[in-house]
Amino acid sequence: MPVTCDYCGSVAPGDEPPLTWTAAVERGRTRRYCDTCSREHLRAMESKLESEWW
Repeated sequence: MPVTCDYCGSVAPGDEPPLTWTAAVERGRTRRYCDTCSREHLRAMESKLESEWW
């Protein structure tokens, strides 16, 4: 099953996300973010804001 960015919908090649992608657990659900979205929203991620706030 391909891995999809939960923010922009980008699809990672293969079945595993690249090392440059990030993962977060929000409300008990693991969410994955591509490297572009990770860089763009790094401050919000470090502040532990849920993705709805981005």
